[in-house]
Amino acid sequence: MYRAITFDIEVTVEPFFLADRSDPAASQYVWAYRVTIDNQSDRWVKLLARHWEITDARGKVNTVDGPGVMGEQPELEPGDSFQYTSGCPLTTPSGFMVGRYDMRTADGTLFSVDIPAFSLDMPTPAGRTVN
Repeated sequence: MYRAITFDIEVTVEPFFLADRSDPAASQYVWAYRVTIDNQSDRWVKLLARHWEITDARGKVNTVDGPGVMGEQPELEPGDSFQYTSGCPLTTPSGFMVGRYDMRTADGTLFSVDIPAFSLDMPTPAGRTVN
């Protein structure tokens, strides 16, 4: 589990490898990740946009920007949480992701919340290494 807290908004991420959707022989590796956004502040917030930087094992960076998450722009009262699951394909057996959420308070204040960097690693069978 990976965690970051920015302005009393906690973001936790739990990545997991999807072996049944991956095909190493074809250089296709797929992960899912579960994100929980927990409003520990004393103010209402709305998630407006996301920004991801996805880096594969060769150092190739793919940037993803867009409104909300999973087609939603969740609104969180103090103490509320929002959870979603998404996925990430890579052509290498490992990589990492990091990002931010752009948010707004009820009075119109805009701010960004860190998404912690987390690794995407294909499990290796005992006694074997991945090249």
